[in-house]
Amino acid sequence: MSAMGELLAVCRVHQLLPDPGTVGVTAIDKRPVQDRVRAGRYGLYGDVQADRADHGGPDQAVYAYAAEDAAFWEPELEREIPPGLFGENLRTRAVDVSGALIGERWRIGTALLEVTQPRTPCATFARRLGSPPRWVRRFTEANRTGAYLRVVEPGELGAGDAVEIVSRPTHGVSVADWYGTWSAGAPAFAAAAELAGALRTAAVAGEVRLSDEMDARVTKALSR
Repeated sequence: MSAMGELLAVCRVHQLLPDPGTVGVTAIDKRPVQDRVRAGRYGLYGDVQADRADHGGPDQAVYAYAAEDAAFWEPELEREIPPGLFGENLRTRAVDVSGALIGERWRIGTALLEVTQPRTPCATFARRLGSPPRWVRRFTEANRTGAYLRVVEPGELGAGDAVEIVSRPTHGVSVADWYGTWSAGAPAFAAAAELAGALRTAAVAGEVRLSDEMDARVTKALSR
């Protein structure tokens, strides 16, 4: 398959900011860069994560957010949502990021990326936006989480590159499908178990490689 979108911006950390969280600083202040950037196993060259217990690593190497989802939040927050404000590395257009399937692969520039899991909002994210009322809950309920990706093939990418969806697994479970049921708690246990079963079957068949976090959540959903 070959569906096309566009990479609007590539964002890296601009500066570390003081933060009252456990680490004391945050690297959520991402801003667009003009040059092409190399994407490697642990993310974009020149980017960092301050809280490495909850962020970063090969399964969360790159975070993508869609311009269409950012546009949804502008009237909600009564402000512009420029690329990088949500801490994303990639701002896309005409790519259904939250609707991407777990294990879906994108070719951007010379890099090959694979969708791994949704973003779980945290207090640092809320503080980044000035602590809007109930932000974590609102972001969760809207289910426009964006997606983390691993780098399957290192390469260079830059603003203006095409985002080509080169493969999609057959299990049919999207980032939004999974996060919507997982975050709903007890009322959605049965639905979460059904999705978890599809993901586990796909993983056993070698169709997808679940991130450690997704693997743990799939196991938990199947054990309820």
